[in-house]
Amino acid sequence: MMFEISNERFEQLASEALASLPVELAAQIENLAVIVDDQAAGRSLFGLYEGIPLTKRGPLSYSGVMPDRITLYQTTICRHCMSEEEVIAQIRKTVVHEVGHHFGISDPRLEELGWA
Repeated sequence: MMFEISNERFEQLASEALASLPVELAAQIENLAVIVDDQAAGRSLFGLYEGIPLTKRGPLSYSGVMPDRITLYQTTICRHCMSEEEVIAQIRKTVVHEVGHHFGISDPRLEELGWA
């Protein structure tokens, strides 16, 4: 069973999840794009961060690069949800988790914080 939601609504919910981040945290996000895709090839992921975490960037080693990316996997998220409320909660949790990676937070630490 899979909860179905339009691409437009899913993208709106993703935007709302990003907008709900605390202002002091959101203000620190740099050079980051969030995109929506159906599902990860060969993997069951809700989201994926690709890039150079803020903790690894330096003025000499980080310039002229493409934005980091957070990909949210709509089909995978919806496959694990039974309602729009569950989709909203999973998108938010995934956004917080992947933004955590943008800030250099590891998976074990994200688990400790309840964001995994």
